[in-house]
Amino acid sequence: MKIKTEHTFCRICESLCGLEVDTIDNKIVNIRPDANHITTYGFACPKGLKQHKMYDSPDRLSSPLIKKNGEWCKSSWEKTLKEIGEKVKKIIKEDGPNAIGMYVGTAAGFGVLHPIFAQGFMDGIGSNNLFSSASQDCSNKFAVSQRMYGYPFTLTFPDILNTDFLIIVGANPIVSKWSFLQVPNPSLHLKNILKKGGEVVVVDPRKTETAKIAKSHIPIRPNTDVFFYLSFLNELIRINQIDKSWISNYTTGFDELFELAKRWSGERTESLTGIPTAILKDVVKKFHSAKRASIYCSTGVNMGTHGALSFWIQECINIISGNLDKEGGALVSKGIIDFPSFGKKNGRLLRSDKSRVHSFHSTNDAFPGGLLADEILTRGNGQIKALFVTGGNPLITMANSNRLREAFSSLELLVTLDIYPNETGSIGHYMLPCTSPLERPDLPFIFPLMLGLQTKPYLQATKSMIEPQGEQRDEASIYLDLCKYSGVNIFGSWTGQKVLEIFSFFNSIYSKKKQKSIPQEFLLNLILKLSGQKGFKSLLKHKSGYELDSHEAGTFVPDRVLTDDKKIALAPHDLLEEAQNLDLFFQEELEAIQEYRLITKRDVTTHNSWTHNIDEFTKGDRYTNYLYLNPSDAEDLSLSFKDLAKVSTDIGSIVLPVKITNDLNKKTVAIPHGWGHQSTSMKIAKNTSGVNVNILASDGIDSLERISGMSHLTGIKVKIERFQGDFAPNSWSGLKEEQLEVPQILQ
Repeated sequence: MKIKTEHTFCRICESLCGLEVDTIDNKIVNIRPDANHITTYGFACPKGLKQHKMYDSPDRLSSPLIKKNGEWCKSSWEKTLKEIGEKVKKIIKEDGPNAIGMYVGTAAGFGVLHPIFAQGFMDGIGSNNLFSSASQDCSNKFAVSQRMYGYPFTLTFPDILNTDFLIIVGANPIVSKWSFLQVPNPSLHLKNILKKGGEVVVVDPRKTETAKIAKSHIPIRPNTDVFFYLSFLNELIRINQIDKSWISNYTTGFDELFELAKRWSGERTESLTGIPTAILKDVVKKFHSAKRASIYCSTGVNMGTHGALSFWIQECINIISGNLDKEGGALVSKGIIDFPSFGKKNGRLLRSDKSRVHSFHSTNDAFPGGLLADEILTRGNGQIKALFVTGGNPLITMANSNRLREAFSSLELLVTLDIYPNETGSIGHYMLPCTSPLERPDLPFIFPLMLGLQTKPYLQATKSMIEPQGEQRDEASIYLDLCKYSGVNIFGSWTGQKVLEIFSFFNSIYSKKKQKSIPQEFLLNLILKLSGQKGFKSLLKHKSGYELDSHEAGTFVPDRVLTDDKKIALAPHDLLEEAQNLDLFFQEELEAIQEYRLITKRDVTTHNSWTHNIDEFTKGDRYTNYLYLNPSDAEDLSLSFKDLAKVSTDIGSIVLPVKITNDLNKKTVAIPHGWGHQSTSMKIAKNTSGVNVNILASDGIDSLERISGMSHLTGIKVKIERFQGDFAPNSWSGLKEEQLEVPQILQ
């Protein structure tokens, strides 16, 4: 048996680490970092290096499954697609196209064709009821960018290769990697800033792994980020060395922004944020004095009560400090095309409609996931009767999971497209088996490909490393067939549907693959060629990536600002209006300052709900998630290491063991998310004892950030007490035993 080595890149997160893959007889036997990769330089995390064990699991979906009389039965693609198609036709006829909904998960976003064809299916149906995992972690950035710059995908990022002073708020890139930016090996890049004499400051309620290598860590009370930003802006304006001529020429709304900021001095906010005024002023002074500086945030800010307001003020800080569109500051780059200009011209991602329930605006053509249960359970015209879940597991990753389970169980049709029979699929009607990232060709996903969100611009192509051993199909091909059997056309185009069906037919004959497939490499090549890049096969010759031109500062303002007046809006009306409620929130938070606040935490071996079915990642103390407590809080609660604690909110309770750490602020507790797999048939994951922390989070109108529809998933008020009672570690997930449904698959 001869080992064959191929080059590819990881598609678990935004780092896209370069990999070398060894195969024997169509089986992956080893994955290691690509030491010659153009940007990752031999770096890869444990998840990427062990991912083949997740994909090789005997629990993988290998054929379509249909639920009959409460039991899961294997089926053919023809029969399964026909049944689904007939049900879709019936629901559309009786209830209209908006009775068909879709939830697009994180996994969908890390491929190129998957999200495009998922959207194409919904366009063909004629339904606007699309929901995205973005409303759990990042929709605030899209919503604010649209209001400030004229388009949701006009996204700034810190130029970390050239910066002198970087502030990171609510992010832990050492473990989680970067968000909205491809930064392989974050530790190396942050250490390089320090080595060159620069400074990295981390603002976070926990002394994270990133904070430990930064020059300084500023602890902050959870869910008070907006007041830190406002005080920062207040002090920046007070210093009064702003280029008012530039601001006048290229922005609007500075006076309104100034009026808001002057109410929030560091002296006022210190009592709530816990950040001493002297420290705040010192950081602002250093930021202002630095030749090149940037301030950046991620999920710890995004998922709070005021994610949109916080990101808005952060953008204003980068702008009025003179660091936008500046080398070493905050850049807005281009990908292989100027996608924001293209999208604005063609009206993509610019829907202005509102949700049927509670009238929330869509963001990026999707409604808030926190409304999904209401949209399913609320009767009336447009009520969702069928749901397609693609590349996601909302029963684990969304707020108020128990209510969502109730909603999903009431659907007439629930179809999941995934590699595993996950929690969401287990209560559905059909599970469709999909290829893994290593079983399909690809390009880097839309952020680096179309938006240029990379530390160092480059392109890379990968062919499939192995062929599927079962009947798995790629999602794009599945959606094309779903359109056919549902009597609709992909993207609403009869011509597009017929042409792609013909392509699929001949590609399946030519490639001699076991399963039908659209010509994926052909379509990826077409994307490259239409954008003036090297072709797919040519890129494959550059095994470790192909370098593109460096980012160019000074090219964004004003030419690529897409507002109607070509000026950056510093004070969008609805953001200013929302900010008027901050005084009341500030007072309420002050009155509750002795209550516990729950934040999220990620471990290096976990990624959302993906990686708990790998034995190496759940051995020993990793069999569960934990409640992390400050030693002082643990003493107050009479809790010790591995004692069981009950954590409660108004809508739910969970029980889990305790770990004690000095890294947390007092009155701040942390629980890793993505756990709670006891209701699946995944043999390793179901025997873990981790609990679903999102059972504690609320959904619905009163629990969503109004501007972007983001769910409030961090900084949550919780009650903690020692657990009293019987505890069954393998079955506790926040569900009652009678609610657990473990799918048994029949031959």
